[in-house]
This record gives sequence, C-alpha cells and structure tokens, in this order.
Amino acid sequence: MRVLLIDDHSLVRKGLEVMLQSRGIEIAASVDSGKEGIDQAKSLKPDIILLDVQMPEMNGLETLAQLRKDGVETPVLMLTMSRDESDLQAALQNGAQGYLLKDMEPDDLVPALNSVLKGDNVVAKELIGSLTRIVQGKTEEPDEIKKTTPISGLTPREHEILCHIAEGLSNKAIARELDISDGTVKLHVKSILRKLDVHSRVEAAVIAVENGLGRKKSG
Repeated sequence: MRVLLIDDHSLVRKGLEVMLQSRGIEIAASVDSGKEGIDQAKSLKPDIILLDVQMPEMNGLETLAQLRKDGVETPVLMLTMSRDESDLQAALQNGAQGYLLKDMEPDDLVPALNSVLKGDNVVAKELIGSLTRIVQGKTEEPDEIKKTTPISGLTPREHEILCHIAEGLSNKAIARELDISDGTVKLHVKSILRKLDVHSRVEAAVIAVENGLGRKKSG
C-alpha cells in the first residue's frame, strides 16, 4: 500500500510517516500543501491519500474537491482535528471515503486504510451522531427519499445484515455473527448499497436507523 500524506503540520506528517512505515506501509510522498498534494497525486498515483482538513491557502476540502474535479479517483481519507459537522458533510459530499480524527488510536489507522482500499467507508465513531443529524437534515421530502431508498426491496437476509451495519459491525464481524463467509457478506452489502441507492455503508447505516432497522439494546 502506497500512501500520500497531505498535512501542513510537519510534526504530524513525520509522526504518521514513522508510524505507517513501521507497519509496512510505503509513503509515496509527504507534502505540506494542497496544491503540491494534487500534483503528487497525479504523478505518483498512490493507493490512498491521507488529507488534513485545516490547512492554509488551499484547505483539505478544497483540495479534495479539486482532486475529484481533475479526475483523480484515488481514495481519500480525511485525518483531522475538526469535529465540525459542516466539514464532515462537505468531505463526504466531495467524495471522501472516510473521515477520522487525529486523536484516534494509532493501531486503528492501518485497519481503516485497509477498509477504505477494500471499498468500505469509514467515519470516526465519535462523529456517527453528527452524520445522522446531517442526513436527517436532508430528509425534507420523505416521499422522494422513499423512492430512492427502497427498504422494502431488501431481502430478509439483507435486512438482517443492514441491522448489523447500523450497529457498526465490520463484514468479518457480521460473517461471524451470522455464520456465513466474508465473501457472502460482501456480496450482500453491495446489493444493499445498490438497492438503497447509496455509495457507502455509513449512509446505509443512517438509513437503517431512520427506518427502525437497528436493534434497540436495553440496559
């Protein structure tokens, strides 16, 4: 896995470089500005981009938008101190595959990178509530939403898997829970996303909660 780091704080970049390299991750490049990051993304074609939000001149959200405008499809994972809901919303709308906080446990970063590379979307657990509020703020036309998120079109097994997605379970955890293979779960998840007309498990999880599919745990 080759990672491009874009962060204006030198200490943060150096720390990430050391941490990732110690876990077998190759650093394609490490730059301190959005403009340079865009150039490096185009020339080096890394497997994934770790991008800060709060940067001078061109911030991370502007950088992300420009990357997508320029046709760069490399998965982008925002790594930031910002817990601002508007930043989270803008990142997801502009095509980020994840949004994590810099105070996360170091050992959790590599699994997040691997999840993104496999096509999953990741959002910091602390921000799931924010994500729910963001999505709820868009549900001003419930009839139209129902047309584009046909919960009734899911099979019983897909309903079951969607419940587990809403609880934050990974594909492997769902496979263990239901005693089926990881590959089977992945196929079901793809079908669920297609039927709900969404692009990430995070969006699917929010839809599940809004439609009462998540398990309500007592105590």
